[in-house]
Amino acid sequence: MSADRLSLALLGATGSIGASTLDVVARHPGRYGVFALCAHSSAPALLDLCRRHRPRYAVLSGLAENADLRRAYAEQTGSELLFGSRALEQIAGHPDCDTVMAAIVGAAGLASALAAARAGKRVLLANKEALVLAGAPFMRAVREAGATLLPIDSEHNAVFQCLPPGGSGTAALAAVRRVVLTASGGPFRAAPLARLEQVTPDEACAHPNWVMGRKISVDSATMMNKGLEVIEARWLFDLPPERIDVLIHPQSIVHSLVEYVDGSVLAQLSNPDMRVPIAHALAYPGRIDSGARPLDLGAIGQLAFERPDLERFPCLQLAYEALRAGGSSPAILNAANEVAVEAFLCGRLRFTAIARVIAETLQQVPCGDADSLEAVLEADARARRAATALAARRQGKAA
Repeated sequence: MSADRLSLALLGATGSIGASTLDVVARHPGRYGVFALCAHSSAPALLDLCRRHRPRYAVLSGLAENADLRRAYAEQTGSELLFGSRALEQIAGHPDCDTVMAAIVGAAGLASALAAARAGKRVLLANKEALVLAGAPFMRAVREAGATLLPIDSEHNAVFQCLPPGGSGTAALAAVRRVVLTASGGPFRAAPLARLEQVTPDEACAHPNWVMGRKISVDSATMMNKGLEVIEARWLFDLPPERIDVLIHPQSIVHSLVEYVDGSVLAQLSNPDMRVPIAHALAYPGRIDSGARPLDLGAIGQLAFERPDLERFPCLQLAYEALRAGGSSPAILNAANEVAVEAFLCGRLRFTAIARVIAETLQQVPCGDADSLEAVLEADARARRAATALAARRQGKAA
């Protein structure tokens, strides 16, 4: 690969972030080269991407060694196919890779994102769970290895763009009063509360503004996604929970705001298109064309804001409580949410029971320390066992 091109490893290539990243990269062929494309088990979809982008490596992290697949990839794309979760960490820390897009959903993306940080890479973090589960050890790895951490979530990327140069250091944040993360409110922002008992998975996944995977779409509908983003913001920007607020903004045009002590408020605006934060992070500190449609405020006319209703969105309150409790509480929260959302998507749990399973799991599983990856993974495992039992108990019952 040419020395003047950034070498990109894309972890989570077959998801929505992966598609948006490859779209941006394809617009700038002289600037970026695809070093590796990684997916869980979608062998045909990954093969198609490898045909188009010709990476040096491909990874199927959820499959065991398969000689026929390895041969097919080599013959059809020239890519060397690797298998298993350890291959993700190998790729993330590979010396020939400059930049890692960490876009694997959920706790499954933690180890590879951490491997990229420990290797001192330029880490484009789309996996918020890495910081929710292991904020302290992850940020310690970034500092010790001299990695560059750039947020991809549209909200955190917006905050990053509105902060002074230098980002999240103590001096840079001294003049910041608070950050405000915006939320669309999802598909049920104005629905009658009684209606939420009967919500179906397809309804919860029908986001009004964004095209996302099913799990994150449900998290948006419950506003757990915003709760996880509050926890992520605490680590990214070294701010206590009382300086991180959430505001519902149905149009998804203002992606976040930073309020300064002099009363100034800076905001980042764009159409709801993940190619915008991806292009920003890929080119930082420069700028490149993202392919997104230009923003026409005259056509939009009005921008609305409202405070979140915690009776409608109890998951947001649970996230704040877990953040304030500290230790392994955010890891427990995340694990319980992943279990509950999966049960809902499979038709085994009512939409309104997601928050109840999370709350009960937080009560049942003791909070411990979260200073090491081992401690975090143990808390995650205990929380999953508890949440699975709680969800099974509610199956078929009134939530």
